[in-house]
Amino acid sequence: MHTPFPVLTWFLALAAACAYAIPAARIGETAARTALGIAWALHAAFLAWGQLGATPHFGFATALSITAWLMLTVYGVEQQLYPKLRTRALLGLLGAAAVLLAALFPGKPLQVNSSAWLPLHLALGIASYGLFAAAVVHATLMNHAEKRMRLAADQDSGIPLLTLERLTFRFVAAGFWLLTATLLAGWLFGEALYGRDWRWDHKTVFSLLAWLTFATLLIGRARFGWRGRHAVHVLYAGALLLLLSYAGSRFVMEVLLERFA
Repeated sequence: MHTPFPVLTWFLALAAACAYAIPAARIGETAARTALGIAWALHAAFLAWGQLGATPHFGFATALSITAWLMLTVYGVEQQLYPKLRTRALLGLLGAAAVLLAALFPGKPLQVNSSAWLPLHLALGIASYGLFAAAVVHATLMNHAEKRMRLAADQDSGIPLLTLERLTFRFVAAGFWLLTATLLAGWLFGEALYGRDWRWDHKTVFSLLAWLTFATLLIGRARFGWRGRHAVHVLYAGALLLLLSYAGSRFVMEVLLERFA
């Protein structure tokens, strides 16, 4: 059974979810931005309370929750550069789902005798998750903008198509290097980090397949000029493999099998 979270944690989770849901309604631009900013801050407080407490927990839902928070952070920065960016409703709903999921499934307690480098290793992995998630969001906007352009309709993404494409691949490249660093750290220092050597388990196999997919995408982009729907589909495939690597494998262990080893 999962260890119940304190009342304050549930309050923060519910408050953040409610604030995230507001931008999905048809309200004014200023009110939506304010609600999203409040939700972002409450979400950050929820994550900090769960990870900086006496018994920090970590699992698939926590990883997804941090990923969603990082996506909102990227959105907040881009909103300053591109005020007409229209993704707040989708990101708000994703944020609400992620924060509630993390409250329901807090994961396993982190071992007190774990390596001091383990938080850095986890941070690298989750940061790569966040960057690839941002790439997927931008690729979706790019795909939508291309479809509207073929239909001779006005683009409504709030960012020019070429800018969307450039941002998408910048996020992919940054996420790829962080993923590379994460895999190298796990391979070289696995025993120090987790008390065991490198294992060829489901997480490792899916992570390597994701790495190969993203490497292929970046090489195809640089050498053969891959772009458009073909590049987006390769990105989606890599993101799905990466999702299955940690979050997917931990979901099976924690929820379906109820194991935390």
